[in-house]
Amino acid sequence: MNLRLTGLALAGILLLVVVAAPPLLAAPSDPPPGDGPWVVRAGFADRDQVNRLAAERAPWEVNYERGYLVIDVDRAGWHELVDMGFTVEVDEERTADLLRPHVKLPGQVEGIPGFPCYRTVEETYATAQEIAQRRPNLATWIDIGDSWEKVSPGGAAGYDLKVLKLTNVAIPGPKPKLIINAAIHAREYTTAELVTRFGEYLVKNYGINADVTWILDNQEVHLVLHANPDGRKHAEAGQLWRKNTHPVSCGDPNSWGIDLNRNYPYNWGCCGGSSGSGCSETFRGPSAASEPEVQAVRNYVVAELPDYGDPQSGPIPANAAGMFMDIHSYSQLVLWPWGYTTQVPPNGIQLQTLGRKFAYFNNYFPEQSIYLYVTDGTTIDFGYGQLGVASYTFELGTDFFQSCSVFLNTVLPKNMDALIYAARVTRAPYMQPAGPDSLNVATIPSGTVNMGLPIVVNATVNDTRFNNQNGSEPVQPIAAAEVYVDVPPWKPGATPISLAATDGTFNTSVEAVTGTLSTAGWPLGKHTLYVRGRDTSNNWGPVSAVFIKVGAH
Repeated sequence: MNLRLTGLALAGILLLVVVAAPPLLAAPSDPPPGDGPWVVRAGFADRDQVNRLAAERAPWEVNYERGYLVIDVDRAGWHELVDMGFTVEVDEERTADLLRPHVKLPGQVEGIPGFPCYRTVEETYATAQEIAQRRPNLATWIDIGDSWEKVSPGGAAGYDLKVLKLTNVAIPGPKPKLIINAAIHAREYTTAELVTRFGEYLVKNYGINADVTWILDNQEVHLVLHANPDGRKHAEAGQLWRKNTHPVSCGDPNSWGIDLNRNYPYNWGCCGGSSGSGCSETFRGPSAASEPEVQAVRNYVVAELPDYGDPQSGPIPANAAGMFMDIHSYSQLVLWPWGYTTQVPPNGIQLQTLGRKFAYFNNYFPEQSIYLYVTDGTTIDFGYGQLGVASYTFELGTDFFQSCSVFLNTVLPKNMDALIYAARVTRAPYMQPAGPDSLNVATIPSGTVNMGLPIVVNATVNDTRFNNQNGSEPVQPIAAAEVYVDVPPWKPGATPISLAATDGTFNTSVEAVTGTLSTAGWPLGKHTLYVRGRDTSNNWGPVSAVFIKVGAH
């Protein structure tokens, strides 16, 4: 029987709903002539088969509903799958894509050959450096360590590990911090480009977009644009390179390296979610945090994010600030800890709520990480398990070498909105996602008002914006809404001004709200209005903001 397992949090317990699915593949078959490689669909009978394979190989995708996974194999790999009980057939389209040479398009002068929308490592770094040089008030380009090739004997090749830090440096902290890690697996083209474009968007829209402005004034965004630059250079040439390039314990140059997302120290190698074989795609390395790339990111995260202690001792406080995210591809998933156990994490309900909120934006499937397959020594188990901060993985899109058209038209806009939301709730990621969103904040008149004249503030407060593919997130009626002038609600001196339901009564989970403000006594110039809403469970959502300029008569 093929299985689809869905994690539903109910009263803090993860329930497994098992749904029968028809087998995709009826019987094993012999490989085509030749030695491969081929991209295949491998049918399986149960989850244990997937976990056994994933301990050594990294499936491209897993479809539990239809009972198959996608993976690349050579002739020996085909027979290994059959010996493990999989039924195997070639995916002709994906195999053709795999074998197609990566060459520059006519007229292409930038980007990965054949994929001009994706910057190379050098181009990404040049973009970040240019941002920091052009906007030093907002951006800093920080060296946090070295890649394996740079620290290896000779040290001539390789790269610095670098972080693009974004915040208004004129406003002192401490500030809540969002750290986003990208491209830890080299072949995942979309990840570094999405995160780079997110950084560009924030800098470009500072002072123009009110939400971007308050985010960078009041918080910090730290972007690790390439967590595995050595491996990425192999992938830019069209290789399905996943790991770094450290040759320890492997004599095959085509299989060198350590899987950096199995090398993190929290529960390293604990639970059958990685391999001890040096040539395996999921080789965890000779010891926990053995790799310089992992050491650099780990040390930076530990230094920058608060340490709330071990969540296994009890749930992290609901008002804990800070967030860690690791962006991967592909499979269209939003994942949260744990990856090594089916145990619900102590903050499981809150992690699930924010996961479902992220999935509202990108329409991905939200689930606890282990329900993809077992993993150990991973980034997000480290972020939550060691520090207690809310930690998430996005699996972007539908391909490692995602076409530029799909990236630009689908992956980028959907996930840009999700990352912006992450920045909006970094101050309280265990609390604010349960509250309603404040949308369409606007003033009448818009733009500019003469001093002393009133303005009307309108917004929609919505408590329903969750992805319910994997269980149903509770929603409540709206109970209140309020607006703040210039001082957001978390700062001393903030003064709430109540907004009313436009229809006269707060009694539904989506409410139009309105209020009239006097501008008498307001200084000339730009002002920020912050709007937030509360539901009947006393959950306050994140603020949304709008600018209004007060001019002279």
